Amino acid sequence: MVHARRKLFELAAVGKAPVAAEAVRRIDELFAIERDISGKPAAERLAAREERAKPLVLELEAWLRVQHARVSPKSETGKAIAYALNHWKALTRFLGDGRICLSNNAAERALRGVAVGRRNWTFAGSDRAAAIYTLIETCKLNGVDPQAWLADVLARLPDHPAKRITDLLPWNWRAAMDGSAAAAA
Repeated sequence: MVHARRKLFELAAVGKAPVAAEAVRRIDELFAIERDISGKPAAERLAAREERAKPLVLELEAWLRVQHARVSPKSETGKAIAYALNHWKALTRFLGDGRICLSNNAAERALRGVAVGRRNWTFAGSDRAAAIYTLIETCKLNGVDPQAWLADVLARLPDHPAKRITDLLPWNWRAAMDGSAAAAA
């Protein structure tokens, strides 16, 4: 949603696109709801989104479709609205999953180091590097030490049953490690 908002915000900032300004205002209402429910459990966030955000999202989509029909598709406003509508499914995915954030700013910040050090990483190959960065950042987002996780998973992987590979994912690994630590105590 941040990308869709950014395109509209840039147009609204120059003061010549009242449609863009109204779209930004409506999107900002969604961000206000997200600030209210930030840090709450996923189930609570999902319930709040269903009650508070979903009606606003439905209104926003209908409004954007009307505005899209009214403005020139070649205008900057038309292009910004088209971008939002063309990505609507992805933009509204947060409504169906309390774990998903409305904003992907955290993911972008996590990958900023990759972009900054891009030349330093060319030896790794883009597919391998992407997989490694994804695993490392997933560990961090789940409160797991990436080095400890990787060392443990690499040691266990040769003997681990393929049908239980999901047990080794960072969020499941942490739960298993927390459980084994509790059992040891």
